[in-house]
Amino acid sequence: MSSLEDKRLTIAEASKATGVSAHLLRQWESRFPQLKPKRNRAQRRFYTNRDLEIIRRIKFLLWTEKLTTEGARIRLSEELHGAGKPKTNTQAVKLIAAIEKQVIEMLQKLETRSHS
Repeated sequence: MSSLEDKRLTIAEASKATGVSAHLLRQWESRFPQLKPKRNRAQRRFYTNRDLEIIRRIKFLLWTEKLTTEGARIRLSEELHGAGKPKTNTQAVKLIAAIEKQVIEMLQKLETRSHS
C-alpha cells in the first residue's frame, strides 16, 4: 500500500491504535451503523483511517461526554451527515453569536473560580 490513507489494519491493530478492546469494537459494529469495517475474502475485518476516526469519536462520545449508546449514535449520525451545520449566512452568524456567548460565560465562571 502506497499511502497512509490506504493502510488497512486488523482488529488487533485497530484496538491498539484506539485504545478500545477488540471485543468492544465488535459490539460497536452492531450498535453503530456508521462503523462498518470492510472484510476480505476470508471475512476478516480490516479498518481504514476513516474507521479509526469513527471509533475515536464513539469512544469520546461514550467515555468522555458520557452519552448513552443511543445518544452517541444520534450525535455521530448528525456529525457525519452534516446536520446542524448552518445553511445560510444568517444561520452562521446566529451560531457564532451563540458560541461567543457560551465562551464568555465559561470565561466568567473560570474568572470567578480563580478569584475564590
